[in-house]
Amino acid sequence: MSESIRQVTYYKVMVPNKAGVGARLLDGLKNSGVNLLAFSGFPAGQKAQLDFIPEDPAAFERTAKQAGIKIGAGKPVFLIQGDDRVGALADVFAKLAAAKVNITALDGISSGMGQYGAIFWAKPKDTAKAARAVGAV
Repeated sequence: MSESIRQVTYYKVMVPNKAGVGARLLDGLKNSGVNLLAFSGFPAGQKAQLDFIPEDPAAFERTAKQAGIKIGAGKPVFLIQGDDRVGALADVFAKLAAAKVNITALDGISSGMGQYGAIFWAKPKDTAKAARAVGAV
């Protein structure tokens, strides 16, 4: 598999920063058959921001609406999946740097089975330039 980079959609959800809130949301998505490509969460003041990257954005939006979950408009994020190797993200970031694209945020992880994945955000004005720089589909 070398490497695949694609532009996908993420949805920001602001929730109380309390134990169990994320578990309830994830359980609801699971019960509705909504598969996530990635998920990220972090504290934001007195709340928590959860970023959902669904495989099927329309299914995610329907499920969120039915559950009464307030979601922000879908926005672009980049998903990287590939064979884990030394410097895998360095190669991608070098392309972005050469295109003068600043990364807003990044989450990356190794699967432990020879694969890695990452999501990264760029400013809206730089999304198209970032996509061209990394060959995102």
